[in-house]
Amino acid sequence: MTAPMIAVPVYHLASGTVGRWSTGSYGLPEAYVEAVRRAGGRALLLTAPDDTDAAEILEPLDGLLLIGGGDVEPRRYGGGDHGTIYGIEQDRDDLEMRLLAEADRAGMPTLAICRGIQVLNVAFGGTLIQHLPDVPGTLEHGAPGGAGSVRHDVRVAPRSRLAGAVRAEILACSSHHHQGLDRLGEGVVATGWSKDGLVEAVERETGWTLGVQWHPEDTAVEDPAQQALFDALVARARA
Repeated sequence: MTAPMIAVPVYHLASGTVGRWSTGSYGLPEAYVEAVRRAGGRALLLTAPDDTDAAEILEPLDGLLLIGGGDVEPRRYGGGDHGTIYGIEQDRDDLEMRLLAEADRAGMPTLAICRGIQVLNVAFGGTLIQHLPDVPGTLEHGAPGGAGSVRHDVRVAPRSRLAGAVRAEILACSSHHHQGLDRLGEGVVATGWSKDGLVEAVERETGWTLGVQWHPEDTAVEDPAQQALFDALVARARA
């Protein structure tokens, strides 16, 4: 049986990020690829900029995975300048939002992780909280990049696509982000929350599009419920 092909847009890395490389490069943490492989899929890495029509890019593929990374350009959701904004890649924002729109139109299974859930929300007209520590009562959600990750629980909405994938009411999640979802986009429904009320998971009203604010790839090797997110993506892609 042919393994489903999962499209994964990747980071653009500045010159010098990779030792002894004098030019820029592209990459992603291998944990994403390993989780897709354990699920029986194959990851096809996409780079930005790419002005190719999104339908043409996705036509030979079976699923879409959006991974973590820097912040979404604030002007895309009406946000202003904030001193904590980092890692903006406008070309990647553009590519991922075009891919999301086409995947949604075509009914392609999609899993959006951390930055990915934020791109998903903005793509459908939602907004973001620019810096969670600015919001009174917000719990610690870690620091971007993984060095400051924290573990916290997420409550899962019954009968949601998330619940169907993980088969659990509470998930123990690895979290390292400084932004979060604010107003939800059109057709975007909340299906998971942390104890402080922050929306931690969403899905589209139709199709199989699921976004999670935490990093399931961090703990997927040891936690079957986290690996189940990748398993569900690949299973849907195969179908």
